[in-house]
Amino acid sequence: MHYSAQKSGFLHSPGYPIKVAKLCAGLALIVLSGILSAAPESEALPLLIRNVTPVDAKHGLMQTQDVLIDAGHIQSMGKNLAAPTGAAIIDGQGRFLTPGLWDMHVHLSYDSRFIDIMPDLFLDYGITSVRDTGGDLKRLKPILASLYGPGAEAPRVFFAGPLLDGSPVVYGGNDESGIGEGHLTAAQARSKINALVAAGVDFIKIYEMVSPEVFDAFVVEASLHNLPIAAHVPLSMLASDAAPRVQSMEHLRNLEMDCARDADALLEERRVLLEAGQEQPGMSLRSSIHRAQRDPAIQNEDPARCERVLASLSATIQVPTARLNAMTQYPPFAQNDWGQALDALPESISSEWRKASMYMDPNSYKVAGEWTLGMIPRLAARNIRIGAGTDTPIGWAIPGYSLHRELEILVAAGLDTQIAFAAATLVPASFFGVEDRMGQVAQGYQADLLLLDTNPLDDIRHSRDIRLVILRGKIVRDHRRKH
Repeated sequence: MHYSAQKSGFLHSPGYPIKVAKLCAGLALIVLSGILSAAPESEALPLLIRNVTPVDAKHGLMQTQDVLIDAGHIQSMGKNLAAPTGAAIIDGQGRFLTPGLWDMHVHLSYDSRFIDIMPDLFLDYGITSVRDTGGDLKRLKPILASLYGPGAEAPRVFFAGPLLDGSPVVYGGNDESGIGEGHLTAAQARSKINALVAAGVDFIKIYEMVSPEVFDAFVVEASLHNLPIAAHVPLSMLASDAAPRVQSMEHLRNLEMDCARDADALLEERRVLLEAGQEQPGMSLRSSIHRAQRDPAIQNEDPARCERVLASLSATIQVPTARLNAMTQYPPFAQNDWGQALDALPESISSEWRKASMYMDPNSYKVAGEWTLGMIPRLAARNIRIGAGTDTPIGWAIPGYSLHRELEILVAAGLDTQIAFAAATLVPASFFGVEDRMGQVAQGYQADLLLLDTNPLDDIRHSRDIRLVILRGKIVRDHRRKH
């Protein structure tokens, strides 16, 4: 498996410097940065985990040993380590120490009902880092400030700001989430990137309605600021043209249109539809194009052309959100633990979501779901990196719980268990260029860790068997009393 990284991006969480240019962006950013820097990493007491078996996606199953954690990092690993004064000693005999998990595709501000509960749920399920792939900064910044306030416990958050869209905006206008913004010219695109840099974003997210000219401006300007790019394939472009210029692509969406025998004709048809549909709401225009082209493109694949398309993805992480795309094949409400997972949500949400089966058309995404599941092993066979993301809370995605379902579906689709585990540990770290300090159980790495009762490389479902969650070197969830 190839884990090359784009050496860009930075963390707002403790231990990572904020770029000098961003420190001068204004009082609001200074206040926010100060709050985020205040997370009490250094207050955690030393932890010594005795006789534990470390496991990660790079090294696999390691030798049973002691692991010493202090100042938010793994300080040393080996046999019979000396316990520092005041260290808490944990018996890890028969258990497994893994990196904390990531969800590469969440929207913290999408649904206000989730804002207060999302951080706790992520930690309950062992998710210690998330990538917020689109949010209104006016809503998102207060959320981030609260997550890193005094005494708060929350995953690390990497955020992009709004979906950088074209016209008409998909998530704009009357949409409650307000997570999309339109850009019609290259000058507007360049200006927006500079504004986002000043706002302190960790990456940018390009959406589906942008023109090729605006896409190009976003990419060029983002590269000047070393900002990684997550993107949907714009409807006005081919995946093979867009993919090499971004660091991740989301949902595998619009990839199938480039694999079709008549891909070039479909592209011209989309461009005509986009031009003629400027007075329509963005969501309805996009949906109508998908309905018209997606399933026929899948059913009309040109294998030789698709090989060339897949070759264009070699340096770009694919985040398939399989639990969303293949919901027809794997409906969440069909899981035995669905009701129990819903019990952790506020009644206003759980009562609504218990009726999910009433609202889902079982045939709505059947073809696309089967195509997604079939594409996952094809990507892996070509050493194309796959990232684990859920689109939480969209599509009945319970924060945390849905990440484990994503991993299980990736494996059910044919992904090797170790590669699936990498999708939620090493691959997200590589997107931000921090794989030299996150995503492994190794000396010097950030101490975002899980103590599991069973080995997740034997069965990916074992990633749920969490005994301890350690974040920045501090135990933030202790489930020992529940066992």
